[in-house]
Amino acid sequence: MYLIPLVELVTTPVTSDDALLHAKSVFRNVGMYPLHLKKEVDAHVADRLLEAVWREALWLVRDDIATTQDIDDIIRFGFGLSWAQMGLFETYRIAGGEGGMKSFLSQFGPALKWPWSKLTDVPEFTDVLVDKIVEQSDCQSGGYSIDELERIRDENLVGILRSMKVHDRGAGRVINTFEHDAECKIKIAGDIGQIADLTQPILVLDRTVPLTWLDYNGHMTESRYLEAFGQATDQFMKIMGCDRSYIESGRSYFTVETHIRHLREVCEGDPITVTSQLLMGKGKKLHLFHRMYKDQDEVATGEHFLLHVDLRTRRSSRPGEEITSALARIERAHRCLSYPKVAGAVVRHSTSSEDGAVSG
Repeated sequence: MYLIPLVELVTTPVTSDDALLHAKSVFRNVGMYPLHLKKEVDAHVADRLLEAVWREALWLVRDDIATTQDIDDIIRFGFGLSWAQMGLFETYRIAGGEGGMKSFLSQFGPALKWPWSKLTDVPEFTDVLVDKIVEQSDCQSGGYSIDELERIRDENLVGILRSMKVHDRGAGRVINTFEHDAECKIKIAGDIGQIADLTQPILVLDRTVPLTWLDYNGHMTESRYLEAFGQATDQFMKIMGCDRSYIESGRSYFTVETHIRHLREVCEGDPITVTSQLLMGKGKKLHLFHRMYKDQDEVATGEHFLLHVDLRTRRSSRPGEEITSALARIERAHRCLSYPKVAGAVVRHSTSSEDGAVSG
């Protein structure tokens, strides 16, 4: 499952260190998280943990304490939200308060001796129990096909992963590391000094279209074009010096206008790249023109007009000297490029004057 990055690697006494390192490298290179287990055990560790919850859930359903939906609701509205980003032990560490894990264990450790769970026993799978589980499961989600449930699951996972990327937590950190390594491999510049030829449009995105970017027509949906061009703009900002540390200092750019042209279909698995041309970068204003390619074919364009903003006052302001200098270098280099004929007249007019209020 490509949206869940965990891979369990189990070594034996005859496994060489080189083999282990190679296996880890292979999985990391495709965006997975290889976890090295030191000893072999029946089943996967992840499955063993799930089975413990599964056993208790079967008893709760059998004894009419909770339905299948009740149990799923408890997980998804309760501890499942914490587990997704912190796992079990870090969640309990917080539960221990300022005393941390030691405080938690002293408070709740003795409760493990209480006979309140049945994890060491399994209910008999009688026809009655099977029929009950099937009936409740059908009632819970039988209105959706398996394909529909998979799509819902995947889209929700993407949203969760995107949020965790921002905070560099859990699986979000895996994605950040993978994307950083991928940028290095395909030579997406991290700063202006890494660009070999500034006279050409700058490569700012190189990725494959995932299944979750498709709509009901089977091609990339409109919002994902905006997301891709948004990522392109973010990368261009990083190249010119508007990186995380700059933003944390209280300065950034806000998008005021966006124009997107859809030229050709893009489907799952298609490799796409985006290049950026700087049309104007003076004072508070930044005007970018992105071109999206599938192989060598131009499939879309995105035009962005942004204003530099003081994040404390939320008003437009002049960028720092390092940004101004980088933009001047890129703008001089890009003067040799033809001005895109399809660049929006509205955006061109709005960039003609120096003053402007932030509207987005």
